Amino acid sequence: MLGFRKSNGAFGNMLKRFDGVLKQFRSATPARARTSLIAIDRLFETEEFGSNPGQLRMFSYMPPPTIGQLPLVVVLHGCGQTAAGYDHGAGWSTLADRYGFAVLVPEQQRSNNPNGCFNWFQPEDATRGSGEAASIHQMVQAMARDHGIDPRRVFITGLSAGGAMTSVMLACYPETFAAGAIIAGLPYGAASNVQQAFQSMFQCPQRLAKDWGDRVRAAAGRHKGSWPRISVWHGGADKTVIPTNALEIVKQWTDVHGLAAVPSKEDRVAGFPRQAWLNDAGEELVETYTIPNMSHGTPLATGDGEVECGAAGPFLLDVGISSTFHIARFFGLTLHGPRPVSAASRLNHPAANHHPLPFQAEPLHGEARDDAPAQRFRKELGRDRIDISAVILRALEQAGLKSRG
Repeated sequence: MLGFRKSNGAFGNMLKRFDGVLKQFRSATPARARTSLIAIDRLFETEEFGSNPGQLRMFSYMPPPTIGQLPLVVVLHGCGQTAAGYDHGAGWSTLADRYGFAVLVPEQQRSNNPNGCFNWFQPEDATRGSGEAASIHQMVQAMARDHGIDPRRVFITGLSAGGAMTSVMLACYPETFAAGAIIAGLPYGAASNVQQAFQSMFQCPQRLAKDWGDRVRAAAGRHKGSWPRISVWHGGADKTVIPTNALEIVKQWTDVHGLAAVPSKEDRVAGFPRQAWLNDAGEELVETYTIPNMSHGTPLATGDGEVECGAAGPFLLDVGISSTFHIARFFGLTLHGPRPVSAASRLNHPAANHHPLPFQAEPLHGEARDDAPAQRFRKELGRDRIDISAVILRALEQAGLKSRG
């Protein structure tokens, strides 16, 4: 969830616990995920999009040609992940093709955070007009300017540190987003330094709903318009960001929306419990999904069906429900069903000419691996006359699936 320095005592024990999570991420990929060693990097990087005070990288995906303004989904990855890896695993660009919306995927840099986490707990990065929050907002503005995005249909979602950063963006820029989805994240204002961040992740101090709501209202400044609708997802067995955080997020946003503490309805979706809070007009403003027995990660239902997408991997968990699809439905992006896309438009679409990049498959025997090979692959794929077979071979060697020689 964040970067840290070594410490002693109770705080040191928290750091050791998180270090174990990072080792889990670097450990062997589940067998069913090993077949997805090569992913299509479908994202385009935009190097100039504003002053970029948070020093983030901007990646995006545009579906095959469509008529009219497109909705936009901003997707924030978790710690140790990349824009391309999380897009492939969660399946957002797959749904973008299916339903016709644009995807923006900001990426953290290790120079900002050694673990590749968004700095949701640093005040300079979690304040309107400042740091990483301002960089992400500048990316949204660039997408609207360059691609004709519908300003009424801009949404945001994220996992873990990306989920906590989603809380930041929804609180600091409520006029920008129609809705947001927080996966294994934390409420806005849960921490203002590293120690508080770990305490919130592992212990989650509880606050009154009004206290949480006041933090959002203060972050939003003079906002007088409507507030974003909120979808909350959390695993019942999450020991990295304990499930109580989901309850505190719900308290925060039901207070902001002026809703009762008790849900308006309870049901089950794909066999999993869901609660929803409705306004007087019958609109669902807040919903929450609990995935019993699921640990820390994004819930997936992989496959080729309409309600399936993505690829299982570390913190991308195939549990039988696609949070990506159901979040897209909550955003209103699936109302008209999958759109027909001609073969000609797909062939002419720029993504059809993208080269395959090595998916972030983890080593099979727990050995450590750094990002340098993937970065070299990315640079290599930007050149002319690339030997794709050689690149794939090196990717397999780095993953430990083929011996050198």
